Amino acid sequence: MIKGFKDFIMRGNVIDLAVAVVIGAAFTAIVNAFVTGLINPLIGVIFQVGDLSGWVWEVPTLTGGVSTFGLGTIVGALINFVAVAAIVYFVFVLPMNTFKERAAAKAGVAEPEGEKLPTEQELLVQIRDLLQKQDTPPPTAR
Repeated sequence: MIKGFKDFIMRGNVIDLAVAVVIGAAFTAIVNAFVTGLINPLIGVIFQVGDLSGWVWEVPTLTGGVSTFGLGTIVGALINFVAVAAIVYFVFVLPMNTFKERAAAKAGVAEPEGEKLPTEQELLVQIRDLLQKQDTPPPTAR
């Protein structure tokens, strides 16, 4: 049981995943600070609310009170998500894809463009047609 756990932990992908989670958490903190310190105040200036946390929608309740919906909080979370996704794509994914394409081109393993592989169903139809062309009768029982 201990050996199995050791093998599991020593796999490269588990360690890579752990490193990715730690770096992702640190990176998210940087992006959150950027959005909170720069983007939210800019949007707050546009909507004239100071910052997004002050952007609320107040709805009167049936009992005469007021219920407050924090629209700025929701918009801020959406901006955080889009900012993190964009930065991850442009800083990590796009350069890595470009690197892989260049490495594949150097190795001479370029993907054929426009060439579509047949589906499983198309292959099965081709096999059936070939078997029918053979026209071999089944063996007779004696």
